Amino acid sequence: MPQSTCITCGSQMPLQLLPLHVEECNDILTESESGTSLDEVIEQPNPPNTGMGELSEVCPICLESYPIDVLSFHASTCGEGMDPAHHSDAASMTRTEEMPGPSVQRLPATVSAAWANEVDPRKACQLFREELLERNYECPRLFLSIDLFDAEEETDSSLISFFKMNNVNWAAPLKCRLRGDAAVGQGVNRHVLSMAMQKLKTGFSINLGCVALTSLFEGEMEHRVPSAAAVLRESNLFEMAGRMIGHSFLHGGFGFSGLSVPVVTLLTGGSTDTAASALTLLDCPDLDHRETIGFLKNTQLTAQETTSVTDLCLSWDLPVPTSTNHDWLFQELLSHAVLHRVRQPIKQIRKGLKETGIWPLVSNRPDVHPILFPREKNDELNSQTVIQNIHWPQPKSDSDEDEDDAVPLEKVGLVTGFLRQFIEEASPKVLRDLLKFWVGWELLTTNLEVEVVTSKYPVALTCFLKLKLPSHYQTYEKFHQDLMMALSSISSGFGLV
Repeated sequence: MPQSTCITCGSQMPLQLLPLHVEECNDILTESESGTSLDEVIEQPNPPNTGMGELSEVCPICLESYPIDVLSFHASTCGEGMDPAHHSDAASMTRTEEMPGPSVQRLPATVSAAWANEVDPRKACQLFREELLERNYECPRLFLSIDLFDAEEETDSSLISFFKMNNVNWAAPLKCRLRGDAAVGQGVNRHVLSMAMQKLKTGFSINLGCVALTSLFEGEMEHRVPSAAAVLRESNLFEMAGRMIGHSFLHGGFGFSGLSVPVVTLLTGGSTDTAASALTLLDCPDLDHRETIGFLKNTQLTAQETTSVTDLCLSWDLPVPTSTNHDWLFQELLSHAVLHRVRQPIKQIRKGLKETGIWPLVSNRPDVHPILFPREKNDELNSQTVIQNIHWPQPKSDSDEDEDDAVPLEKVGLVTGFLRQFIEEASPKVLRDLLKFWVGWELLTTNLEVEVVTSKYPVALTCFLKLKLPSHYQTYEKFHQDLMMALSSISSGFGLV
């Protein structure tokens, strides 16, 4: 057992007894400084030891009581030969006494299996989210603050700094704040997560030496792949992207749509051969490479086409084209252009997904992959679907509200009719903006509320999924103008004009 020396009196003792000894040393020094001389302390007679009421202390290791004269010897050997079960119990008792209060509740195994046995994949996702968030609800919460008066570059920098943090429990409770906006609650969380996912699709306003807008993904819709730029890979921005995707999904947000099917296969743990078999020319983001590889689909190559394909093959250390290897070479070139060049970014994204805690769901439930990485066409909003999820105002015959403040039913019907017409004529982009203004993000919710009130402009209570519309509108043109003005405010805030 290691020995330690007291710097006050120079005595040597086991390291475990040093804290107890320091307190005694400090008491002696305090008494000496208060007026008692050293000679008086030395000359004081010791009380006779009668063997009755022998003094004892508690061993800080095993928590057992021992006489003072044998405690030093016991502490020098305590813990070395202790039974592991007894040591575990003592350590557990120490932790409980040092940290009083409720501990994090551990869910039983039967609850953990609920999401795995659920037939409906969306219900399985919901069960998994609830279990993981409940298991971590007492952990220190994550706090993300965005200043609405900052420039776009500073806002993007705040998002990047937050999601690039290491050693973070991403399943902990999340609280977002918009400085400059009075809104609070879950609506703010939805707004910030929506902002992060939108930036991930369109690009961040950071200058890495080439362009002002840095995009992590390239290619056309439904065939987007991670960028092969080395600066993005070395900056761990793809790991950040994985955390964004997993964090949004964990808090009930939408997935990341538009990725190439082979990329999704690799991200979710599929094999390279399976991913390569699903490749198409549209998955190649480089148009020059796409055109050159496409030459191999021709039965006969011209001299210029042969030269282009040969140069590309030599640059990637692949065999040159012959009359018999067109199909094989086509697959090899396409795999290199799409999958091999972005192998490291895909690994980083997958690492970020695992850090958010959703990997057990991803690896055990392949049917949730289309929910986490949906197709763009399946992610589009439909006017009739939005209308069906709205709870329209109903007349209240027994209302306790003051009749002077109540809006007449005629006006309620007129304004809600304007809203229905607005939704039916809206484009998918306008519908996304409407939902983002209404609830905080573009994800459709089943219990949207509408209320017609006495006010000047449209207002949204995002936490309550409620849209408040003024009752003064007489024409659809004025209603449309004010509502479009309200939707334009979502970039600088939300909930009101």
